Amino acid sequence: MALRAGHGRTLLAAAGAAALVACLGALITRLDPWYYALALPSWKPPDWLFGPAWTLIFGLAALSGYLSWTHAGRDRAFQARLLALFTINGLLNIAWSALFFRFHRPDWALLEVALLWVSILGLIVLSSRKSSAAAWLLVPYLAWVSFAAALNGSVVRLNNFG
Repeated sequence: MALRAGHGRTLLAAAGAAALVACLGALITRLDPWYYALALPSWKPPDWLFGPAWTLIFGLAALSGYLSWTHAGRDRAFQARLLALFTINGLLNIAWSALFFRFHRPDWALLEVALLWVSILGLIVLSSRKSSAAAWLLVPYLAWVSFAAALNGSVVRLNNFG
C-alpha cells in the first residue's frame, strides 16, 4: 500500500510521538524496593506483561492518530483539537507513572488516572467524527487504563493510602 504525499511524514510523526511518550513513561517507571514491598492483588498481571501491552496500545494509538489526521483532510480546526488532545493524553500518561512510581503516591495516581481515562474517551469521540476505525483503535487503550485504574485502586486499598 503506497502512502500519498505527506502521509508518510504524518505516520512517522504519530509513531514518533507515541514512542516519545512510551520512552518517557518507561524512564520514569521504577520497579524499586518500594514497589516490591506493596501489597498487590492476586489478579495483577506479571510485570513482564506491561511492556508488550503498552507497546501494542501505543502502536494502536499512533495508527489512530494517523487515520484521524489524514481523514480530516484540510479541517485544520479538527487537526488542532486532535493534536491538543493527544498532547494532553500523553502528558497525563507520563504523569501517572511519575505519581505512582517516582513520587510513590498511588492515591494521587488514582485521582489522576480518571483524567487520563477521560482524555482517552475524548480521543475516541473526537476521532469517531473522521474515522470509525481510528476510534475503535483506541478502545484497547481505554480498556487497559480501566483495568489499570482498578489495579491502582486495589493498591490504594490494600496499602492504606489516602
